[in-house]
Amino acid sequence: MGQKKLLTGNHAIAEAVKIAKPDVIAAYPITPQTPIVEKLAEMTENGELDAEFVRVESEYAALSVILGAISAGARGFTATSSQGLLYMYEVCWWVAGSRLPMVMAIATRAIGAPWNIHGDHNDIIVLRDTGWIIGMVENAQEAFDMTLQAFKVSEEVSLPFAVGLDGFQLTHTAEVVEIRDYELPKRKLLPHTIEPSSKFALNAVTSGIPKLKARHEQAKDLEKAKEIIKEVDKEFPVSYGGLVEEYKLEDADYIVVMMGGWCGDAKDAIDLLRKDGIQIGMLRLRFLRPFPTKEIEKLDGNILVVDRSNSDYRGVLGLEVSAIKNGIKNVITGFGGMELDTQDFVKIFKKFVNNEIKDVEWWYGSAER
Repeated sequence: MGQKKLLTGNHAIAEAVKIAKPDVIAAYPITPQTPIVEKLAEMTENGELDAEFVRVESEYAALSVILGAISAGARGFTATSSQGLLYMYEVCWWVAGSRLPMVMAIATRAIGAPWNIHGDHNDIIVLRDTGWIIGMVENAQEAFDMTLQAFKVSEEVSLPFAVGLDGFQLTHTAEVVEIRDYELPKRKLLPHTIEPSSKFALNAVTSGIPKLKARHEQAKDLEKAKEIIKEVDKEFPVSYGGLVEEYKLEDADYIVVMMGGWCGDAKDAIDLLRKDGIQIGMLRLRFLRPFPTKEIEKLDGNILVVDRSNSDYRGVLGLEVSAIKNGIKNVITGFGGMELDTQDFVKIFKKFVNNEIKDVEWWYGSAER
């Protein structure tokens, strides 16, 4: 058993980063991510963390600094949210396409317009096609654990890893977190590590077949990351089950697919419905990329996907799951800090069980439409 501390999700990530011992941290503040890098700056200043802390003028610069550092073999970390992620989006492609490992925390937050600083999943979703590994945690303990695991997974597969946690719902609420006794190996140097004596170019101009091959290799290695994630999860002090968590699925006739911090309240709703004799369970997605295709393929029952993001009229998870399973129902809700409690989920799930949900439904609860 490790030391236990009362930590917000943001500070849980900072504690994990301290254990990972990054060489370079680049930071630009943005709500609700800022407390992560504030805490890391404090740790660096007081000597708890031996890292180069670079204060930059923008999110674009933050990821660009990390890109340079990890190209030279450093272990790197940064964090962002919402508009900040959009500002650094171009560099996200350069990091992944260069096959460079790093970890970035994303405190999920709505994207304007209209202006909003509160949580949903529309920001982290934009990384889907970049080649990043994308995880989503349920609570502060998992934020700590996944961040530690992220460094090892990223460095094993040579792809960057984004750890997502819900803005305010997880970033600014505190719970008891166990500080795991976990030793990370030093980062392995890649064949294309840049040094002063290097006689090669990173990201030389390519066209046609070489570009296709590079993207294909990246996609294949993202698939390979599934097994690495499972292996690292098994050897960790506490196992989460790999790519997904199965909650009361063994005899479920009705299955809810979700990801993120609101899954805790949804599980409480499932427990209440179980007491009423309704056979319902949850597949909680811990990873959006690599997508847990096999775990979804084996689902046997009626499926409802609940989304905090959308693409056109459907939810993004709804689209992803419907590419694998036919006949799913999709509820889109929880945007811009709209918080759902256990009773909200009870209502949604009862509608699902009673076949009262259309193929796609935008759910406002009792609010005026």
